[in-house]
Amino acid sequence: MISIIVAIASNNAIGKDNRLLWHIPEDLKRFKKITIGQCVLMGKNTWYSLPVRPLPGRTNIVLTDVQGEIIEGCTTTYSIKEAVGKCDDSKDIFVIGGGMIYRQFLEIADRLIITHVHKDFDADIFFPEIDTAVWEEIEREDHGPDQHNDFAYSYVTYRRSV
Repeated sequence: MISIIVAIASNNAIGKDNRLLWHIPEDLKRFKKITIGQCVLMGKNTWYSLPVRPLPGRTNIVLTDVQGEIIEGCTTTYSIKEAVGKCDDSKDIFVIGGGMIYRQFLEIADRLIITHVHKDFDADIFFPEIDTAVWEEIEREDHGPDQHNDFAYSYVTYRRSV
């Protein structure tokens, strides 16, 4: 199964200057719980933005369009097909960014695991619109503002319906 996992602002913002736009500790714990023991697939910029590389307890695969480039500490791949092929068949694949990688995998993903952040943010990277004719919401968990953030957010899982 190929899943896209991402946190998206109300205006579809996901990042600026290769950094996250917010800090939601519970969401980070959820991300780890969901992806631990699995395969995480990302672009080069996302790899370099990680505070710890590689992400521990996961197979880390980085997709680059620079043929022959070797990125230390991960499995480097040069195409979507190769990246998917490097994942162990017994593990789920989680696409974790960035913007270009999300757009490429949106066409083949089976599931979207989205944290909808209910606030607009200034950004330079955006997630594509989620087409409700293609994606069906199957699970939702809403959270209000807390001691860390002045905004609400929702965990929403979608499955491909067509």
